[in-house]
Amino acid sequence: MFIDLNSDLGESFGRYTLGCDEQVVPLVTSVNVACGFHAGDPVVMKKTVQLAKEHKTSIGVHPGFDDLQGFGRRNMHLSYEELQACVLYQIGALDAFCKAEGVNLAHVKPHGAMYNMACKDKNMAKAICEAISQYNQQLIMLAQESGELYRSAKEMGLRTAAEVFADRAYEEDGTLVSRTKPGAMITDPEEAINRVIRMITEGKVRSITGRDISVKADSVCVHGDGAKALEFIQKIRSTCKEKGIEIVSLSAFI
Repeated sequence: MFIDLNSDLGESFGRYTLGCDEQVVPLVTSVNVACGFHAGDPVVMKKTVQLAKEHKTSIGVHPGFDDLQGFGRRNMHLSYEELQACVLYQIGALDAFCKAEGVNLAHVKPHGAMYNMACKDKNMAKAICEAISQYNQQLIMLAQESGELYRSAKEMGLRTAAEVFADRAYEEDGTLVSRTKPGAMITDPEEAINRVIRMITEGKVRSITGRDISVKADSVCVHGDGAKALEFIQKIRSTCKEKGIEIVSLSAFI
């Protein structure tokens, strides 16, 4: 049994440091790198790519809305053309640093509000997938299986990987509980790891309403800006090893 472990990183900006990238990168198999729109800047992008290269960690684009102040977590309503260009721009920006370091770009995972909106909005999902398809059809779309992003990527013939979340609660329809609602974040490490193992081995997770729902897990996400991100990742790794679950990058099995 295989699983990828991913984290959203490269989210520092200028003199402001967010997350613990240097400790997290060696422990995960994929990093989703912010591209300067919701977080990050050119220097941070370069350093994050170099750090991932050093630890042989797979690199993915983490495109978000152009909303630094809101950290990309506020809904924005762009036209199809604007959204497609927004994503294409960010893919190209990160790939420049990858090419300079002699490493390959592996996947795309939209960030925050863009991710959540596109999981429900077919038109948005198609715009994002079109940007990926136009740039490089070998890039993997990392998204929840229950959402439009995953379905649109499949329809366009893109490689797809299904993502689950260690530190987020689920609605009954498989979408993530809004961060504005109580209980949206999973903060207890034991609860998080128990949920993760069940999602991997059983394909089930308990929704916020108490009902079991089906999920597909190719990759587990732990948000890099979470207060217990490092602890969660360490526990996931050790427990997966105990359960005989091998942690490998997406490209090894997708």
